[in-house]
Amino acid sequence: MPERTIGEIAIDRIIESEGPDIEPMHLIPEATPENLAPHRHWLEPHILDPVTGNLILTIQSYLIRTEHHTILIDTCVGNDKERDFIDNWNMRSSMKYINDLAAHGLTPEDIDFVMCTHMHSDHVGWNTRLLDGRWVPTFPNARYVFARTEWEFWEQKNRRKPNFSGGCIDDSVLPVIEAGLADMVDSDYAIDDQVWLEPSPGHTPGHVSVRLASRGQNAVMCGDAIHSPVQCAHPEWSASACFDPEQSRRTRRGLLESVCETDTLLMTAHFPSPSMGHVVPAGNAFRFVPIDGKR
Repeated sequence: MPERTIGEIAIDRIIESEGPDIEPMHLIPEATPENLAPHRHWLEPHILDPVTGNLILTIQSYLIRTEHHTILIDTCVGNDKERDFIDNWNMRSSMKYINDLAAHGLTPEDIDFVMCTHMHSDHVGWNTRLLDGRWVPTFPNARYVFARTEWEFWEQKNRRKPNFSGGCIDDSVLPVIEAGLADMVDSDYAIDDQVWLEPSPGHTPGHVSVRLASRGQNAVMCGDAIHSPVQCAHPEWSASACFDPEQSRRTRRGLLESVCETDTLLMTAHFPSPSMGHVVPAGNAFRFVPIDGKR
């Protein structure tokens, strides 16, 4: 059985890693010990690890199966990628991701679409794999859907300063384009009436979310518009990697307001498992209620 269904859409997660991997202030500068203190009673132990003091983050893809298509949203860090700016991302070598896909009865050849919310290293990594010393598309039969605004930003930056993006444009995006598998689309592009993009800029200039709808039920995969449940309590806190922190704040609050007290399932990129849930009001801010109801 899928982890979740939205009408006739099955939703599962392919988890590359999950753990207390990052210091709060490294991810969110405002998440100081003093600012987190009033929240520790609900952050620990599922969101904030009481032993290390680190935030628990998940690196994952969403596997979406509609009546017509099999889709991956975001593709994690990947194998054999030089990512020396984060130790446990650097030169990974594990078949867990591919094996987890197989556990759902799928091979890379079965994927119809790969949709990337943005072009950071932990969202495009499995776009490619290393074969005989060259990067080739991992999902050879898929169309890779990228927001045109996002691509134009990174392509320009990368041209001016090679490796600007930490290497991920060169090893995880350009090989897909060169293979003729990339579709550069508008930020509201629709695959069909069940799956479409929605602009959610700020974290990156062309960041998009992915909306799902079927039989009157709705969901949205928000990418890095929100990194941690603590940002539901403090939507004004932007991540250190946000290109435009103020726009990110506006986008985050707008997204949370749009799903608050609705049946829309919020699917997050990095929240601890189960990573999906609903948003309810909490004073002037919000609270994330995961689908397992444990927090």
